[in-house]
Amino acid sequence: MENKYIIALDQGTTSTRSILFDEEGNIVKISQKELTQHYPQSGWVEHDPEEIFQHQKETLHELFETSEIHPSKIKAIGITNQRETTVVWDKNTGVPIYNAIVWLDNRTKMFCGNLKSEKLDQYIQENTGLVLDAYFSATKVHWILNNVSGAKDKAEAGDLLFGTIDSWLIYKFTNGKRHVTDHTNASRTLLYNCKKLQWDDYLLSVFDIPKSMLPVVQSSSSNFGSIEIQDVSIPIYGVAGDQQAALFGQGGFEKGIAKNTYGTGCFMLLNTGTNFIKSTHGLLTTIACSIEEEEIQYALEGSIFIGGASIQWLRDQMKLISEAKQTEAICNSIEPLEDVYVVPAFAGLGAPHWDGQAKGAIYGLTLDTGKEHIIKATVEALAYQTMDVLKAMEQDGKIALKKLLVDGGASENGYLMQFQADILNVLVDKPKMIEVTALGAALLAGIKARVWTKMDIQKLRNNDVIYAPSMEAKQRNNKIAGWQDAISRTKTTR
Repeated sequence: MENKYIIALDQGTTSTRSILFDEEGNIVKISQKELTQHYPQSGWVEHDPEEIFQHQKETLHELFETSEIHPSKIKAIGITNQRETTVVWDKNTGVPIYNAIVWLDNRTKMFCGNLKSEKLDQYIQENTGLVLDAYFSATKVHWILNNVSGAKDKAEAGDLLFGTIDSWLIYKFTNGKRHVTDHTNASRTLLYNCKKLQWDDYLLSVFDIPKSMLPVVQSSSSNFGSIEIQDVSIPIYGVAGDQQAALFGQGGFEKGIAKNTYGTGCFMLLNTGTNFIKSTHGLLTTIACSIEEEEIQYALEGSIFIGGASIQWLRDQMKLISEAKQTEAICNSIEPLEDVYVVPAFAGLGAPHWDGQAKGAIYGLTLDTGKEHIIKATVEALAYQTMDVLKAMEQDGKIALKKLLVDGGASENGYLMQFQADILNVLVDKPKMIEVTALGAALLAGIKARVWTKMDIQKLRNNDVIYAPSMEAKQRNNKIAGWQDAISRTKTTR
């Protein structure tokens, strides 16, 4: 039989990758390049869109060079991307008019505060499922149009295009032929009406964004155009924002399945089926990966802004470790912590607190506190933040989860995963292949290409370790109470 391969283009916050999967869902090759981070001012985070495209193109070509697999063997390409990150480019030249403003960027938080005073919150949550926050794309587009010379006039003349990273990559790879996005990415812009499944004219007027800038929205598993490589046309058949792609790669296409991805941030999603559930506990409602001719499904999402980024902080700013994998041995080497908590609110607090003004803090320091205690408390903070989100999900969704599916780099930390199971008092299930975000994009493409069906996902995802809770209830309750006290001290809105 002819071998069939799928490629996932995985464009993340810190790196750009191309991953080659075989028909069994195994990774054949990975090519990766680190992405330059730009910090023009405090709280501002930018990427160079041209660097993103060049790195994505280079890693894609490197796959063929190192795997010796001819492009004709590739059945389809899937794209998964950092969400909310915003690019605005000239429709006529294809050149960005400003750097990409990254999801972490909070330059528009004052603008958001002004809009909140106009009581827009309720309309936004009712129709987009989101909250009014600098995190999302709309305020970033507004900032570019109002701060880049001539941008507003060009936009009104129909000469500018806006897209999240998926749209930017597709536009570049198809030589400007396709300006499209999928339901998952559209649902993160603060401009898409997730009930009506269309761009919201009222919100476009609020943010003063011409509709001509916006991409066409289509199903996550559908035809987005094609990429020409060595005279071979390879279809782009799958597109999804990274967190929805991870949920899909974990098999979360059915109601009641929840996953947490431990990346730069931590992102938990719970599939709620065809129900658009308006959260009353600080969560977001978002669209899950969509398949052509199938009914749209929704998910509740809790976004923790600083996850693995706090471990990078230990390494790069505090110089307490030289590499992230050291943290597991350090955590296991000392006794359980007593009253030491790190609240890594370096970019404010995300779900379920949504306090953009909060700053990072350490509580419980004594003369006995050493660097190991701060390292351990920083690792444990990932589990506590996840707990906050999961409890909110259970209340909104009116369910009690028995198991949490996990992925992302920090899920390789055995101490963290055991502590997560202990604090949540549920099973924590880690797959053997933790690249489920890229797998999700590959699956979406492979389903359209008829390489797989949705029913194949479970057999492609194999369990590696299932962590069972072992902490006594009294100890768990004391630790949770200490964390909740630390959070209440950190919040600026009480």
